[in-house]
Amino acid sequence: MPNRTGCSHRGYLGVNDTSPDYIEVGAPARRIALLRRPGRGPTVVWLGGFRSDMRATKATELDRWAARTGRPFLRMDYSAHGESPGRFEDCTVSIWLEDALAVIGAFAGERPVLVGSSMGGWIALLATAALMRERPAQAPGGLVLIAPAVDFTERMWASMPDEGKRAIAGAGVWYRPSAYSDEPYPISRKLIDDGRKHLMLGRPISTGCPVHILQGMQDPDVPWAHAMEVVEHLPGDSVSLTLVKDGDHRLSRPQDIERLVGAVEAMVAEHPRA
Repeated sequence: MPNRTGCSHRGYLGVNDTSPDYIEVGAPARRIALLRRPGRGPTVVWLGGFRSDMRATKATELDRWAARTGRPFLRMDYSAHGESPGRFEDCTVSIWLEDALAVIGAFAGERPVLVGSSMGGWIALLATAALMRERPAQAPGGLVLIAPAVDFTERMWASMPDEGKRAIAGAGVWYRPSAYSDEPYPISRKLIDDGRKHLMLGRPISTGCPVHILQGMQDPDVPWAHAMEVVEHLPGDSVSLTLVKDGDHRLSRPQDIERLVGAVEAMVAEHPRA
């Protein structure tokens, strides 16, 4: 049945189900793919990065950890990502945030642990603010952020070459070359303009829960100094920062996965199993 976010859902996924379920979000409705592993204790929610998907390495390894330990794990694809349909050029931070809040509202229960990678770190912080304001029972019990790309649209604009700015001013979209894909990333004027509604680094950020940031010092996309800036904007919270000296942006090597799993385990350890 619809909830207040405009989301409807058909049910929960079984432990061994590898096909996604879908919920409808927004108006007009968007179909959002998700995978849910039931378990005991607080739900760990994966929020992926820009152009990533819920079956990528870190999300898959966290799902294996959840299966091993009997923890509930929830992952999703934002609109126009992975198995969620949509036209990428039509999407914005507002849309992806609405997708995340709908999935959390429908399936995460109380006091989930949000794990956000790159853009997903920004989405996790934005979702936390919205949940604290609108649904305090579902405000997270902990955050694990991997190279959190807070305010990345504005930083992308600031570093964008003139050819990109001209393309956005003219055609409304620039196809940015990517180090992670053979296909360029479409960066739209709509994405840049909407991102300015969600900028967080001009004021203190309140989460009401512990935060652990994992950051590679060889990250070319989100420099480690940016992670330090995020920490400086979390003055009222318990914050841990792990700098990985030889780590890149993805932090998907076995040793990086081990650090990630350890950080998530620490966040859920204080929650008694239901």
